[in-house]
Amino acid sequence: MSKINDSVKYSEKKELSRYDLYVDLFREFGIRVVDLVPLRNVFLLFTNKGKKILKRVEYSKENLKFIYDGLEYVRKEFSNVVSFEQKSSGDIYTIWNGELYCIMDLAQGRECEYSNPLDLDIAAKGIAKLHKASEGFRNGYVEKNMLGKAKENFKRRYEELTFFKKFVFLHEIKNEFDKIFLENVDIYLKQIEESILLIDRVPYYKLCSEEDKIAFCHHDLAHHNILINNNEAYFIDFDYAIIDLKVHDICNFVNKAIKNFAFDIERFKNILQSYCSINTLDKREFEMLKVYLSFPEDFYSISKDYYARRKEWEEDTFIDRLKKKVEYKDDREEFLNNLYQMQI
Repeated sequence: MSKINDSVKYSEKKELSRYDLYVDLFREFGIRVVDLVPLRNVFLLFTNKGKKILKRVEYSKENLKFIYDGLEYVRKEFSNVVSFEQKSSGDIYTIWNGELYCIMDLAQGRECEYSNPLDLDIAAKGIAKLHKASEGFRNGYVEKNMLGKAKENFKRRYEELTFFKKFVFLHEIKNEFDKIFLENVDIYLKQIEESILLIDRVPYYKLCSEEDKIAFCHHDLAHHNILINNNEAYFIDFDYAIIDLKVHDICNFVNKAIKNFAFDIERFKNILQSYCSINTLDKREFEMLKVYLSFPEDFYSISKDYYARRKEWEEDTFIDRLKKKVEYKDDREEFLNNLYQMQI
């Protein structure tokens, strides 16, 4: 077997070095690769069938099938989602040297810019179309179904932050990340307590039983996972997809779209208006959206990434990101105060 382009250079070295770039891997999918280049943590392939993406999958075949089934369901009404290359057997993956690989078509477009109001409008409308097209999708995936689990998840995350706090206190020598974490963790623990209480004030479980309130949620709506082409939004990288309330996904998008813009409440209102021009949100859903937005997702995520070693970043990267997240604490608090007073 001959390896393709052994000298390829890439920036995501730790991740991309785990790929086995052998000709026979591509033959499994019936394609011939002319060249390849790194693109984030995947490879862009130039093939006899056009441009493709090679992805090493870090989750189970069952999870991959859930993603594929969800996308095929959505595609009946909304085609702006990533599509998979199939083998002659019909499978969308191959196992090569113990690793799971899939190949997808390259989605055309530029990355969404959250600083651009037009892009936000296009993205919000695209999310609304995605949710609308996914109505009714279930297919028996219990592990990926998050309906009714919000309070349970909030409590689990509260316990995790509490554990990290106790763990850090045991350190005789505390590093810079530890010190910043300890200075702020109690504030965010209190916010989680409030989020848990808020769930009981909304008809959460009733919403979870209503079909038009539920969606195949992308759940990782970072700007680079939304491509803009001809004033349409295209969605890629559904690794974290789940079945849950639409407002959970809207919360994910809002958090990513406004946190670097002083949690501007007007940006939030514009996003909501764009979404509602395509899909519906009633007053009960909006109250549940407030609950989701009240949860301090950013602080929890960076803390878990660091203490549970979920990311292989340098120490300075962790510290810089934690500092950034706690710096907009006041802006976020003002946003939440304004949010609680809003009605639709």
